[in-house]
Amino acid sequence: MTTEDKPKQKQPATKKAASSTTKKSVAKKTVAKKTAAKKTVAKKTVAKKTVAKKDTQKKDAGATPTQAKLPNVPRLLERYRAEIGPQLMKDFEYTSAMQIPGLEKIIVNIGIGKEAQTNSRVFESATKDLRSITGQNPVTTKARRSIANFKVRDGMPMGLKVTLRGRRMYEFFDRLVSSSLPRIRDFRGVSRKSFDGRGNFALGIQEQVIFPEIDYNSIDRLRPMQIVITTTARSDREGFRLLELMGMPFASTDMSEAA
Repeated sequence: MTTEDKPKQKQPATKKAASSTTKKSVAKKTVAKKTAAKKTVAKKTVAKKTVAKKDTQKKDAGATPTQAKLPNVPRLLERYRAEIGPQLMKDFEYTSAMQIPGLEKIIVNIGIGKEAQTNSRVFESATKDLRSITGQNPVTTKARRSIANFKVRDGMPMGLKVTLRGRRMYEFFDRLVSSSLPRIRDFRGVSRKSFDGRGNFALGIQEQVIFPEIDYNSIDRLRPMQIVITTTARSDREGFRLLELMGMPFASTDMSEAA
């Protein structure tokens, strides 16, 4: 058998396998290079952030107390701490600063009543008004018992309520006495007889449009509301003096007696 008659070896398959192996190795090297590059970039980013953080810490450490950023404190709370508190301690001769009365909470509520039975969107509009005035979402109040004469069933929604404390309480009180109450028509001061005997004060508002946050053209109707100011005072005399120093415009004695 001659060399010409010998079957030729299958070299193309071997070449294909070698080429595929080479391509895989090249692809692995490329992926490894990309992964190494990403890790390098990530390390550099972390190093830059660490340096920036150290710089800010050095700046904060070197800053004086007056240059440090302080949270914004309501101006009424600042005045209470600086002026009103010491004045109350002097007037009532308290022996401890813990005896000085202050604001505990403010409750703003709107009664809906029978209107909810005829107008399905009344709660939506009242919620919008109360949220604009207080900056807080109201809670729906429900009837605690059924009254047949008034067509009220137990659990029926009857109104909306917002309880303000802390920062929002002081900011709301400041807006109330400085910009809202003076906008009442023929305003001559609030009654001095609205205390409950424990230093808490209740105030009735006939129209919600006295608040600057309410647009007169966007309301569906005028709604009255009640504002209850709860204090830590132990008597009406202390509560009256506290609210008077905080800016509550009480009516004169003659006018309150005539009312």
